[in-house]
Amino acid sequence: MKNFVQQGNNLTLTAPRDLLSGVAFLVGAIFAVASTTVKSGEPVAGVTEGVFDLPKAAGAVTAGQKLYWDNTAFNVTTTATNNTLIGAAIQAAASGDATVRVKLTGQIV
Repeated sequence: MKNFVQQGNNLTLTAPRDLLSGVAFLVGAIFAVASTTVKSGEPVAGVTEGVFDLPKAAGAVTAGQKLYWDNTAFNVTTTATNNTLIGAAIQAAASGDATVRVKLTGQIV
């Protein structure tokens, strides 16, 4: 089909802040994980689908639980209010765990 552009699971976006490779970020309604280290305002290849270990807020997470991105604290939370749905936990994480394993939805929210 002549109007197809790309799969869309890797997008070139403008970094909203300085990012290290592997750091999650939000650009408008697009959530991604940086594949390279870049400065704010530079283009970055953002991965929008897959499974990632991401920093999480305090509190336990159960497998299959919906997860949200807190774009102020820059971490994953189970709190929906004022946060962006990014995917679901593929395994449980204890309250004191620093990260949670997340299956990104790849959806525009």
